[in-house]
Parts: sequence; structure tokens; C-alpha cells
Amino acid sequence: MLVLLAGIFVVHIATVIMLFVSTIANVWVVSDDITSSVGLWKNCTGGNCGQELMYSNDDALKAVQAFMILSIIFSVISLLVFVFQLFTMEKGNRFFLSGATMLVCWLCIMVGVSIYTHHYANFDRNFFLGSHHGYCFILTWICFCFSFIIGILYLVLRKK
Repeated sequence: MLVLLAGIFVVHIATVIMLFVSTIANVWVVSDDITSSVGLWKNCTGGNCGQELMYSNDDALKAVQAFMILSIIFSVISLLVFVFQLFTMEKGNRFFLSGATMLVCWLCIMVGVSIYTHHYANFDRNFFLGSHHGYCFILTWICFCFSFIIGILYLVLRKK
């Protein structure tokens, strides 16, 4: 049981780190010539990331930014609640609060990435002739899966 809790804790920390990286970095869509990329915050061309996004005033992009920040907040809160419950909760109880908070994080990731996929992941909005998804987009979908698994495991697990 201790090994399982330690494994979940490590995966949870990895999920938090991947959420930070995927939200901060500007590599959600990359041009095929690998000199330009687009993120949630900036447009990078030739290593210079000072350019604003052409669609930075879109409400959909602001919603994606907000939901990704909320997912980081809920993931960190869930991690802190888990550590708190680990040391204060009586034996035999379940980690309901940690699991519920992590599932809210999962929901925020799902909404944010779904909006981004619908509005910006299609190749006509990226202003690149040829482009593909960057590592931040893929990391976010991995975090989506991990946060769901972690949330369900927290709800199922009992403190022994």
C-alpha cells in the first residue's frame, strides 16, 4: 500500500510539473520547418518569442488560458490536501477531498484543451503552411489522462 501511495504521489508531482511546462511554454503548434511555434501566450519565430498572438483578444484563447491556470491551481491544491490527509486522516478513511479536487483539475484540463483543439489546433488558424502539434499540446493531453487516473485512485484508496 505504501508503494502504491508513493507511486501515485510521484505521478501527481509529475503531472503538476507537466501542467506548468505545458501552460508556460510556447510550443502548442510548431511549423514544419521548426523555426516558428505558437503557444497560449506568445508567437515564437526564429527563437524570438516577443510577438503577440494575432488572435490574443479572442475570448476562446482567454478561456483556454484561464482553464489551464485553474487546472494548475487545483492540481497543486489536490497535492497539498493529499499530503495533509495522509498525515491527519484516520485509518480506513478514503481520500475523497484529494480525489474530488483532482477530478476538478481533470475537468479544467478537459475544457481548456477541448476549446483549444476546437478553435486553434486546426491548421488554418495557425498561419503556418505546414504545422504539427507541439510537445505542450501533447503534454496537456497526457496530464488529462494522468489527472483522471489519479483522481479515481484517490477516491478508491483507503488509508491503511
